[in-house]
Amino acid sequence: MASFMQKRRQYIGSHGVRDARRPRINEQIISPEVLLVGESGSERVPVAEALARARAEELDLIEIAGKVNPPVVKIGDIGQYLYQQQKKERKQKSGSKQTEVKMLRFGFRTEQHDLDRLVDRAREFLGERHLVKFVVRLRGRELGNKTFAADKLKGVVASLTEDAEVEQEMRMQGNNFVVVLRAKK
Repeated sequence: MASFMQKRRQYIGSHGVRDARRPRINEQIISPEVLLVGESGSERVPVAEALARARAEELDLIEIAGKVNPPVVKIGDIGQYLYQQQKKERKQKSGSKQTEVKMLRFGFRTEQHDLDRLVDRAREFLGERHLVKFVVRLRGRELGNKTFAADKLKGVVASLTEDAEVEQEMRMQGNNFVVVLRAKK
């Protein structure tokens, strides 16, 4: 088992500067009085007494909440405490996935069967809680018949009304009609 000073060097580092993301331990706790939390409850004690208790158990005094007055500390192994914190962070990170905007494009003359495939694909994306952006491209003479393209896009949106709601209304962007949908809650 590593000695107390070896653990401390591992924790602080050879250059002696404490990492701000890590909690203070042992002599790094600067408050004269702390709130010691344990299995039996919590009690206000001088930091020297809490440090003596930790050394008697051959464990570390770990500052859990340093911004409160008095700081909250507990007795435990610093390595195990940091491992548990990392585990919590990983679990939180895995649960929060970024939503992406999935873009589905189709042209002015796209047939109904192809539109049905796009609608099915959009349902898959909405099921994964992504935003779906539909784009209708207009080129050349198609620009003269914008109402037909807008109606086609409205039909696609109407076929998704039970699965999605409109995040961003249909509008013209350059030579394209664009609408953004989000999954219903």
